[in-house]
Amino acid sequence: MLQDKRNARLRRKRRIRKRMNGSTERPRLSVYRSALHIYAQVIDDESGRTLVGVSSLTKELRDGLAGLKKKQAAAKVGEELARRCKALNIDKVVFDRNGYRFHGRVSALAEAARKAGLQF
Repeated sequence: MLQDKRNARLRRKRRIRKRMNGSTERPRLSVYRSALHIYAQVIDDESGRTLVGVSSLTKELRDGLAGLKKKQAAAKVGEELARRCKALNIDKVVFDRNGYRFHGRVSALAEAARKAGLQF
């Protein structure tokens, strides 16, 4: 069952990524969600570089996330990601949900990033 769910997500991911590509002007914000943590990266696909990366394991966030629910932690990760993007003059991104439903932690991260000033 677990392998079927994973394969279905990877099929959705491939289908989405066929049409989605991050550029220098508008990099791709990719989200990965594990059972305990959430990871977000802003990627320039033209040069193949990760511009910004934040997760719930990042040193600056780790202590502040103790005791929070997973959705609240995802929102904090989204805020931090937007703050770091603003520091690099990145205003617009393409949101890559990586095959996950836009629901729960994924949407919490996206909404917090939008609220902090990132456009997608």
